[in-house]
Amino acid sequence: QVQVLESGGGLVQAGGSLRLSCTVSGLTFTGYVMGWFRQAPGKEREGVACISGYGGTSVYLDSVKGRFTISRDNAKNTLYLQMDSLGPEDTAMYFCARSSRKNSDGPPRLTTADYNYWGQGTQVTVSS
Repeated sequence: QVQVLESGGGLVQAGGSLRLSCTVSGLTFTGYVMGWFRQAPGKEREGVACISGYGGTSVYLDSVKGRFTISRDNAKNTLYLQMDSLGPEDTAMYFCARSSRKNSDGPPRLTTADYNYWGQGTQVTVSS
């Protein structure tokens, strides 16, 4: 049974930090690109960060560069997103997803259509 399970969301004040985790089971984790996406009410889902199959390359949405850090632990089948200097504009449902692309398919990218396994999301709310 495939499970993509996010955790770590919550309510935080502006300027604060949160660390999201995503645990994957029932499908191959190592070697596949993983990504974090978010969707705010009334807005389209957008890619926040993604990381190559062995963690060597990461890509970020411009607005989170320098504030968010994506990482992965392949031994634990777990993906992380460290979020610092949070602002109200970061308020959204955050989703973890596994791409169909592996390292051999080229660099990781934040193209929603690449991702075929999704979690249910974890809510992040930043108060001003």
